[in-house]
This record gives sequence, structure tokens and C-alpha cells, in this order.
Amino acid sequence: METSEHHIEPAVGRLGVLTIGLGAVASTFIAGVELIRRGLAEPVGSLTQMGTIRLGKRTEHRVPLIRDFVPLAGLDQLVFGAWDPISDTAYDAALKCGVLDRYTHIEPIAAALKEIEPMPAVFDQRYVRRLDGTNVKPAATKRELVEAIRRDIREFKAKHSCARLVMIWCASTETYIELGPAHQDLEAFNAAIDANDETIAPSMLYAYAALTEGVPFLNGAPNLTTDMPALTELAHTAGVPIGGKDFKTGQTLLKTVLAPMLKARMLGLQGWYSTNILGNRDGEVLDDPDSFRTKEKSKLGVLEHILQPSLHPELYGDYYHKVRINYYPPRGDQKEGWDNIDIVGWLGYPMQIKVDFLCRDSILAAPLVLDLVLFTDLAQRAGLRGVQEWLSFYFKDPQHAPSVYPEHDLFIQQTKLKNTLRWLMGEEQITHLGAEYYQD
Repeated sequence: METSEHHIEPAVGRLGVLTIGLGAVASTFIAGVELIRRGLAEPVGSLTQMGTIRLGKRTEHRVPLIRDFVPLAGLDQLVFGAWDPISDTAYDAALKCGVLDRYTHIEPIAAALKEIEPMPAVFDQRYVRRLDGTNVKPAATKRELVEAIRRDIREFKAKHSCARLVMIWCASTETYIELGPAHQDLEAFNAAIDANDETIAPSMLYAYAALTEGVPFLNGAPNLTTDMPALTELAHTAGVPIGGKDFKTGQTLLKTVLAPMLKARMLGLQGWYSTNILGNRDGEVLDDPDSFRTKEKSKLGVLEHILQPSLHPELYGDYYHKVRINYYPPRGDQKEGWDNIDIVGWLGYPMQIKVDFLCRDSILAAPLVLDLVLFTDLAQRAGLRGVQEWLSFYFKDPQHAPSVYPEHDLFIQQTKLKNTLRWLMGEEQITHLGAEYYQD
């Protein structure tokens, strides 16, 4: 098999990481990086920092760390900035969110966290009804807001002497918006901005501003943002990577592991009931039915695409799937996800699987933010543009080409991610056939 290495620009200079939102996820991510680069913690959960990749045959024993195989930016090159409607510094946000221990993980890096003050946000309570804040841009029109974000991007880059930037949505889930006429092409999208169209949400303004400035954009929430023809077109035209959507952290992560097991063994499914209790800001936002609808759509599509009921109607043609999220303030960031799964085995006999995942939402999300930032910067330097489907591994509802269905199976996603890295570096793809080990 012939292979050729892609040209990848070196990861020289500072990489600015601009988060939209400076709440639990963003403050936990930033604090984690600050601790890790001081040698005060380990990057547990991060594929870019701890993961390995097999190269060649198993007999060759070539299994380098991913960060030694591909030219990623180093943690010491990262510089952080953020927008948030609440004016708390990263230090104040980390304390209030209650994810990290104050004396073990916040005070040792207090000075660095206090330096990160959020820029005034593009915020409209019509799109996130359960939140409010005073650190908000005063612009009167959506076009003015776009231009204000673009100025922020340029000023941050100059102030911190950044060679490159990546922008990532770590903010709350917006209310549900259907794909409509304003989203179909760039001309219609620009006209909708100028008309202050209500179907142009704040997340779209951030994404549009980023892509116009040549900055890759990642969507960590289930909002309709870059997953529309207009912004996909802009990403291609600008030569910028995009990816999303909705960080795959807790309950859906388990679904993308358990559902492929059922399908692999041809076990039937009668029903899958999922409920969550969550007490952080995300839980409060999702207590609003219109924000929950956005999240629900993201979470419900997983099973259908994995199980493919049209191919196996006798096994998956009539299962019942229910998802619930319940706001429960005492739990804070320590989310609990319960799953009851009714399955069918040989001769139609019923069985059940019960899962109770007592997880920490932002602890699971923070390493995903790091990996996505570093891999997307790699994609930018490798000249990849538009939708980065190889990063589906990190998302609940992966953005994909219109001609194909999204791939949700975690193990197929992992194979695609690692084969993309091999492809970029001119290494052979791994098929796992292995017939050569058993030939005479």
C-alpha cells in the first residue's frame, strides 16, 4: 500500500484558545492545563497527552504516544481567553462552580486563573432563558455584534502574540432552532444577520466571526451553529476546520459503547430509558423545555444510527427510547445518569441491563476540550478545511457530510481518528485483518 506524508506546518508560536463561556467546563479545562504544565497533575482522559497509536504490524512493536507521533502544539504554548455574560475571572468561576478542590487544585494556580477575565459576551436571554448577566456587549444589531467579536479576536491575538487561534463553545445550550431559509447559503445568512433575524442565534454569530477571521470553530453544545450549509460553505471558502456538536461525556458515551455491543451480537432491543440528575449551570439551563429540546434531539439520534433499524427491523424496528434530564441543585457538577435497557436474546427471551453512572460532568468534558483544540489546530496546519468528521469521537451528534449518515459507534470513531493521524503522517492504515500472521 502506497502512502505519502502530508505537509503540516510546524506548531511554532503561541496557540490562543478562546472559549465561549467561562463556567464549569472552561474553568476546569483551563485549571487542568495550568496544573498539568506545572507538573501538579496528570492529563487523565486526554488522548493527545496519554494515548498511544499502533504503527505497522503488531510484530513491529511500534506504539508511540500520539503527541510524539504527530506535531501537536505543546501545553506550554497555550494562551487562554474567554467571553462570558458573568464577569467572574477564571479563578472566581472555578470556585463558584465547585468542580475542583480549592486548596489542592485552585489556589496553587490562583494567580494564572485571576488573569483570565472574560470579555463581554454576545448574550440574549431569548436563547438561554435561565441565565442572566451584566457582562454583555451593548451593540444594537447582530452585524455590530459580529464586528465586535471580530475585534476581540484580533485584539486578543495581538495582545498575547499568538501565531494561531482556536475558538470553542463551552457555554450553555441554546433554545431549539430549526434549520431554515436563513441558514441555506452564505448570502441568505448575511442577509439574516443584517435583518436581525431571530433564527440567527449568538452561537452562530461567534462561529461566523471566527471563520471570517480564519479561526477554527468547535461546538461543544447541541445548538444549531456550524451544522448548516451557510457556515459549512464559509469554512470551506476560508479554508478553516469546523467540528461539533455536543461534547460526548457521560450517558451518551456509554450508549456509544453498549449499543454497538448489542448490534455486534445481534441482540434485540425493546426499550432504553435514560434519565439524568444534574445540578450545575448546565442543569439549570436544561430545565427550560426549549433548551432541553435542543439537547434531547442530540441525545436521541445515537441509537438509531448505531442500530440501523431499517436493516434489522426484527431486532430494532420498534424499540422505545426515552431521555430525561432533571435539574437537582444539591448534586452540582456530579451528574448521575441512570439507564434501564430491555434487551431480547435467543428465542425471544427478555433480559435487562441496568447502568448507574455517577460521573463528574466537567471532569469528563475538560480533556475533550484539550484534545479538540490540539487536533483542530493540527488540522488547520495540515490544510484540512470544513467538517472534521474524524473528530466525531468527541461529540454526541457529530457533524458530517450531507451525503452520509453520522457514525456514532465509539470504536469505529476511534479507528477513524487514529487512521486519520496515520494518513496525515504517511503511515499505513490499520485494518486489523492480520492474516499474514497465520500464513505458512
